[in-house]
Amino acid sequence: MKKSAAAALILMVLLFGGAAIIAALYTALTVLLAPLSYGEVQIRFSEAFTLLPILMPEAVPALLVGCLLANILGGCTIFDIVFGSLATLLAALCTRRLREKFWLAALMPVLFNGVIVGAVVHFCYSPAIALPLCMLSVAAGEAVACLVVGPLLIGVLRRVPASVLN
Repeated sequence: MKKSAAAALILMVLLFGGAAIIAALYTALTVLLAPLSYGEVQIRFSEAFTLLPILMPEAVPALLVGCLLANILGGCTIFDIVFGSLATLLAALCTRRLREKFWLAALMPVLFNGVIVGAVVHFCYSPAIALPLCMLSVAAGEAVACLVVGPLLIGVLRRVPASVLN
């Protein structure tokens, strides 16, 4: 990670606490797993964090910032930076709104990223691959993160006392 990005993440933690930690973790995990996090076939394990709004509302803006930073540091196109981050924000907002219906909430990132990021992948990176196939590929990777890893993460966090998380 670049020194300026690391400094920005440290500043965010100092200023914004828990939300900054979520953003930093999302960014770091995405960048560290870069071969898997970007491209036509991707499993962005950091997207498991998009279920965090079920437990904590501050995760919503944190996920936007984390995704934005990860897309910038990952060398994505401007369309991917904007629309990929928007997809994560929309998913996080809907996940928060549907927090009482766990599996429906967990499907929101799969839906939004499958459609929006799938379209970005098609139009910006792989126009030779059919649009529905790009959407399906992104949705499949998102399903691994949000329907397998995410529920495990939420299960662990639900066992942590609320006073520790806040």
